[in-house]
Amino acid sequence: MQWWNSFVSWLTAASNQSVVFSAVVLVVAIIVASVLAAWISRGAIRHLLTQHDRELKTAVIGALVDAATEASVWNSLSPQEQVMADRAVGQADIQLRLLPIKGSAVAANWAAHQLAELKRTSATFGYQLEPALLEFRDRLIEWQHKPARARKVFLSDLDRWKAASTTSEKNLLAEQDAWAAQQHHDQHTPQPDPVPAPVNYAAAPAAPSTETQRLLDDVQALEVRPAPYTVS
Repeated sequence: MQWWNSFVSWLTAASNQSVVFSAVVLVVAIIVASVLAAWISRGAIRHLLTQHDRELKTAVIGALVDAATEASVWNSLSPQEQVMADRAVGQADIQLRLLPIKGSAVAANWAAHQLAELKRTSATFGYQLEPALLEFRDRLIEWQHKPARARKVFLSDLDRWKAASTTSEKNLLAEQDAWAAQQHHDQHTPQPDPVPAPVNYAAAPAAPSTETQRLLDDVQALEVRPAPYTVS
């Protein structure tokens, strides 16, 4: 306890008050600086994460809007272009579902339904799909800015579509999809070249050549020429 008593005596000595005060100020300054540095670092990291999430959302929304544009002309795409478009849609769907945003799965389900509708109506109503494309884009942008509010709207649409889809309507849509797929297949399948009809040489005799016909005419003239008259 002797060293503790000595430390307390030194700390409470009037001659050492300035040193003690300077040490306390230094310690407090270090603590405050550490807290400020941690707060600034946390804010910077949060800003970077927010910016990264915003860039991801922008990229996903851009990919979905581009996929909707291709879906609006789905029936006019070649089979190779359709495969590439489906791959792009699949990647955008996965990225959308993995976003750290509440309701991203609901937004993915809503977008998948809308893309299927655009594909289905592209066969007959392609010229009327521009308003649907604009609505699709605006709804996704609204979801990016206000995810909680847009999520409620998406859930309402999904429930309404689920209630409206009956068995007969599903069968009708399936038949329509099959018809559109068959028309697309016939349109992009190359037609075989026509096979020329066989020539029946026995049906009609071949016409003689010019030289042969001339010889035949000379022979016939000799046969019909009258014999010369002789006097007995």
